[in-house]
Amino acid sequence: TSMCKVKRRGWCGALAWMLLAGAASAADGWKTVEDDDGLVIKVRPRPGGEGREVWAEREVEASAYDVQMALMDADAFRLWMPYVKESRKVSTQEDGSRVAYVKLTLRIISGRDYVVRIVDEKKVSEDGTGEYLQSWKPVEGVVPERRGVVRITHNEGSWRVTPKGEGKARIVYKFSVDPGGSVPGWIANFGQKDGVEEALEAVEERARKLRAERKEA
Repeated sequence: TSMCKVKRRGWCGALAWMLLAGAASAADGWKTVEDDDGLVIKVRPRPGGEGREVWAEREVEASAYDVQMALMDADAFRLWMPYVKESRKVSTQEDGSRVAYVKLTLRIISGRDYVVRIVDEKKVSEDGTGEYLQSWKPVEGVVPERRGVVRITHNEGSWRVTPKGEGKARIVYKFSVDPGGSVPGWIANFGQKDGVEEALEAVEERARKLRAERKEA
């Protein structure tokens, strides 16, 4: 199944950054690494640091509202996002933003974790109008570092989800991550396309599952 493929490969801003780090050329500006079947993926070196910036766009067979619900539920990431061993909401701020902790269990390299502040800048209404815009940035000093786990200190990005008719949405996914620690070169060069593509499939599948659960309720 598509979810099985997702679990073997990568996930949004977690495994995908390791697959992409160092994969593009060192030239300035965006480099298109995929443009096929409605999927566009671009990468470029992260200014002033290691890792890469990634830009991905795709239309999915899921409503913008349900995609929004999937992306807002940080507590559930461990249930459907590949390699996520732990995920929890640490706190909710007065402005509605929330701090989330995620720990990743990865093969070959040591585990990673990160703490980010997530902001919902725009939301889709239940009637399907509007668009969803989520952004996140790292937060320091909230959750202590753990022995044997590399803390990711640079992890920021955004999801923009726009309705595209009945049961469809356009996703624009951007992120910039420095994986930290030691990442073998073959991992950095493997699955450049697949890591991001399968991440989008995971989000789509989760959104469709949420829609089915709402209809049954």
